[in-house]
Amino acid sequence: MSLGMGRLGRPLLRRLPLAGTVLGVALALWLISTNDLAAIGAAFGRIGFFGLAGVVLVRVGLILLCGLAWARTLDGLAHTGSAPFVILRFVREGINVLLPVASVGGEFVGGRLLTFWGVTGTLAAASVLADMLIQVASEMAFIVLGVLLLQKVEGEQAASLASWTLEALAVAAILLSAFFFLQRSGAARLIERRIVSLGHQVSSAPENGGGAEPGIQAALDSVWGRGRRFGLAKAFFLHLAAWGLGATEIWIALACLGIEIGITDVIVLESLSQAIKSAAFPVPSGLGVQEGSFVLIGALFGIDAGTAIALSLVKRVPDVVLGLPSLIAWQVLEARRATVLPPAPVADPR
Repeated sequence: MSLGMGRLGRPLLRRLPLAGTVLGVALALWLISTNDLAAIGAAFGRIGFFGLAGVVLVRVGLILLCGLAWARTLDGLAHTGSAPFVILRFVREGINVLLPVASVGGEFVGGRLLTFWGVTGTLAAASVLADMLIQVASEMAFIVLGVLLLQKVEGEQAASLASWTLEALAVAAILLSAFFFLQRSGAARLIERRIVSLGHQVSSAPENGGGAEPGIQAALDSVWGRGRRFGLAKAFFLHLAAWGLGATEIWIALACLGIEIGITDVIVLESLSQAIKSAAFPVPSGLGVQEGSFVLIGALFGIDAGTAIALSLVKRVPDVVLGLPSLIAWQVLEARRATVLPPAPVADPR
């Protein structure tokens, strides 16, 4: 019975990203079609080239902070410097936002590529797992800030939204705690076989000789070691700064539109839209969901639906502008790695 369910579950999991993509595109098209398309286009056009360029530059800084945060998870454990983490963070973002139906996520590919710099497969995987957890924890802190600021907004809709967000945060906190304890327990060995296999395929270190590669549990224990709390704290605050920087993208766009809005309102808009987008995680890149969240939350501050959708589209511009070069960089790294792999042994003609 369980075997049959497993065989049935795998195809369903494979189809989930595609189903989420279809649902997200449908939602986005519905939102655009039920609103004034001309108003959306006019609002987007008024932001202009320099406004969009400013948003892209902010996103560069945001991803840079995330890359530095990832590097802090391996302070003292790997001697690669921060540059590879920054480069690979761009690759991770590009894959996640532009390849929604890929069979592997940006985090999995990022861990694979990190081994090209001599980091073992299990240590690379442990760093990705720790980075994901710290990023989500910092996002939750940012959302809590947004909810606290939302309390100052009058109206039943604001109160309902704050209540829903707090409930979602409570569930997220339970899941985050479970994810952390999973990493700190022997249950992490459930994913070890696949990670080790991946690491052996791409790592320049020999598979045998000099000892076997430490298991994922040992790598996670090293990452979460007591003596490394300062580095992990730096990772948390770098991620938190990145979430805050994301609100600057909205502020730039609104300033270009001539809409005056306080910094606290911008933080509420950014944090709660991220909360809704995260809650709809089965939908890749939050297609449609992000647009809907901007319409919902923007209404609290007098932002009309057309402008709100235009704001969401503006935040997708860096996804494409930075994502396409990131995908190219990924392929370049893979190609260069292939040229330095040892040649396959030649069969003895005898």
